[in-house]
Amino acid sequence: MLDLKFVLENLPFVQEALQKKRVSFDLASLEKLNQKRKSVQVEFDQLRFRQNQVSQEIPKRKKEGKAVDDLLEQMKEVAGRVSDLSGQLSEVEGELNTLLLYIPNTPHPSVPVGTDSSHNKELRQWGKIPEFSFRPREHWEIGEQIGIFDFKGAAKIAGSRFVVYRGWGAKLERALINFMLDLHTRDHGYQEIWPPAMANARSLTGTANLPKFEGDLYKTTEGLYLIPTGEVPLTNLYQDEILEEKDLPVSVTAYTPCFRSEAGAAGKDTQGLIRQHQFDKVELMKFAHPEKSYEELEKLLSNAEEVLQLLELPYRVVTLCTGDMSFASAKTYDIEVWLPGQNGGKGAYREISSCTNFEDFQARRVNTRFRSEGKKLRYVHTLNGSGLAVGRTIAAILENFQDGKGFRIPKALVPYLGVERVVSN
Repeated sequence: MLDLKFVLENLPFVQEALQKKRVSFDLASLEKLNQKRKSVQVEFDQLRFRQNQVSQEIPKRKKEGKAVDDLLEQMKEVAGRVSDLSGQLSEVEGELNTLLLYIPNTPHPSVPVGTDSSHNKELRQWGKIPEFSFRPREHWEIGEQIGIFDFKGAAKIAGSRFVVYRGWGAKLERALINFMLDLHTRDHGYQEIWPPAMANARSLTGTANLPKFEGDLYKTTEGLYLIPTGEVPLTNLYQDEILEEKDLPVSVTAYTPCFRSEAGAAGKDTQGLIRQHQFDKVELMKFAHPEKSYEELEKLLSNAEEVLQLLELPYRVVTLCTGDMSFASAKTYDIEVWLPGQNGGKGAYREISSCTNFEDFQARRVNTRFRSEGKKLRYVHTLNGSGLAVGRTIAAILENFQDGKGFRIPKALVPYLGVERVVSN
């Protein structure tokens, strides 16, 4: 969340940020509620000051043999009012904190201003777009033909937008997870984490999934939520903790299953692996020094890109515009992999990773700070990205390396699978 003092002292700037992110919020209501808090606080402080005065005056009177009944009666009324005001303060402060949860993060000055994905800025492309002597097919056609995807079986078990991987499909999923984790821990310096796949409301509020996006989550009868991304447990690793400046940045990675209801995506990508209710992902997470977080964002982006480079998959990097970035983001790069089977074989770039700097927006919610050399406590900056979404990586491998009868295995994965090609039985 944003700092209340910052918001109130920079209302025009925050209002402009709301407009850039296409978020409707009545800042006047926040300002009005804060004025109410101030007036209650003033009366509360005055009465508490009066209580302190009288508490010193009563012993003096008793020592001088003077009556104190009038003061005791007066303090009984003051104590009642102080109790009422204390309750009002707690209520108003709770309302203020709730309102702050609905204000999005402000975009970094380098973020392009725009209303939707058409205003995103392409930074670079990598790799050669493959050419085929036949019309390239979409990944689900290839997967079903060679027997590694079973959508019908998954539908019997759980319904639509689930998949059963069979044989080499299951092995490919597992191989990709191990390959990504090995790369990030061995070459990129991340510590591997194996977190819970469920989280409480406090943790999801910390990552800004709650309260605004509860409709996208699956909730258990015990009040826990299935995590929509590994970002949730990783961001909360240091909830209510103080890190040391010398230990920054803290870099962690984790494989997790992810669960999303896709409530706002009705009718989109109903076939294949692009938009599933359950999918696997390897997450990258950094807790960084505020002065170095944008340097760390570039490193995180590079770490995610290297996965695609080693897998020989063509992609591009785009900077999301203000209208296309997430509620909590200060700046986001999307990595979009080339899928030649899309659009009837014409091909298209599809998102496979989002790499984001949230600055201190999440850290304020989860209360993760660090102690600087001057012993001053400051909020860390949090960053995360996919390194990568496994199902979408499988889709990209099938579509880019298809040969009409099956698909080739990227060289980097051959040691994990022991084969160079997968074909139908």
